[in-house]
Amino acid sequence: MSTITYLRESRAAERQDEISAYCDELFTIFARSDQRRWGEVYLRGLLSTPGRKTPGAISEQVLGRRTPQPIQQFVNQSTWSARTLRQRLTEQMCAVAPPRAWALDEVVFPKNGNRSVGVARQFAPTQGRVMNCQLALATSLVHAEGSLPVNWRLLMPRSWDGDEELRDAAHVPAHEQSRPRWRYALDSLDEMLGGWDVPVAPVLADWRFEPDARQLLAGLEDRDLHYLVEVGPQTMLPVRPAALRAAPPAGASPVASVADGLGRHLDRAVLNWRHHHGARSSRSQFLVAQLGRCAAVHPRQPARPRHLVLEWPFGHARPRRYWVTDLSAQRLSETIALAELRHHSAHGCDRLHQDYGLGDFEGRSFPGWHHHVTLVSAARGFHALQQLQSDQGGNRWTGRKSTTTSSSAQEAPAASSPGA
Repeated sequence: MSTITYLRESRAAERQDEISAYCDELFTIFARSDQRRWGEVYLRGLLSTPGRKTPGAISEQVLGRRTPQPIQQFVNQSTWSARTLRQRLTEQMCAVAPPRAWALDEVVFPKNGNRSVGVARQFAPTQGRVMNCQLALATSLVHAEGSLPVNWRLLMPRSWDGDEELRDAAHVPAHEQSRPRWRYALDSLDEMLGGWDVPVAPVLADWRFEPDARQLLAGLEDRDLHYLVEVGPQTMLPVRPAALRAAPPAGASPVASVADGLGRHLDRAVLNWRHHHGARSSRSQFLVAQLGRCAAVHPRQPARPRHLVLEWPFGHARPRRYWVTDLSAQRLSETIALAELRHHSAHGCDRLHQDYGLGDFEGRSFPGWHHHVTLVSAARGFHALQQLQSDQGGNRWTGRKSTTTSSSAQEAPAASSPGA
């Protein structure tokens, strides 16, 4: 055996041990050994299967034979908690490095047919068109060099609310109804705030295509979360009469009108900053104005000011981008850097589609969808944890090895399946 071949095989064996150790720690939340076994099979398949990562392709890649049924049962029918696994994954990430931000992103799942849970012909804002698709909201942990979606919400179309045949076939819980996007966002954040061991960080959100930002901003302020929310020129904002020369009677106005009404009250700053899509730097003009003050969350705490930030390129008739934030106006360069960091979360969601089989789920049920997207996040988490530790100058993640888990991932049980 040549030295190169030996090194390659040695590294491959080391990687298998790393995956087994990662799964051993992550899947301790599963009550049954067969669930832990099939969880590792599925995760290995998401990491290594070329092309579409279907149960048949995964079993053939990982086990050496095509046995899709146990994998389908594990994903679609087994009763393990996706929420508990998400919490476990989040806490593993945060134990290595605290996030710089939490981010909210729309994720689109194009679909054929209309039987899969949540599928409808609906407008996908990030795609700018009507599509036959599922829409989801991902909440990601964002670091300096990447991100990981750790919490998921499937946005239920209104057409599913009263269709009992569709809902029964897809096992949709009764409480899962169509809601405004801001409610899904706050529900996801509440879950993470309600007992997850995760450091609180500023919330980044892309709200450019939403007609109103008032409910989201009020919800974030009620939870004492700092935020940087990108909005569109027609997004409605809350404004205080003192903030504008001519405030609208309702106390709300489209962003573009707010920017025009602020006039001379805009403070200007010129910053050199680096675009998220390349190494080159560019010189941009940013304008900041106070919109008013947030409601005080606690009686003894002063209310935080709420600011409108505009990127207004030199020579342009209109601003290019708009944000609303409660972060300090005196640290504008840090705020703009945080705005650029949001692109990591959007790119992270795209990578789940491209590299980890996010859109390859063939089941139709509500529980199955949540199981699949959570396991995809876990597969991406394996690489994300390695990257974080590498950035810190440490060794690759090794964790606690389990020879039982490692060997069982290579062998399908003869008569065992991850049932209820």
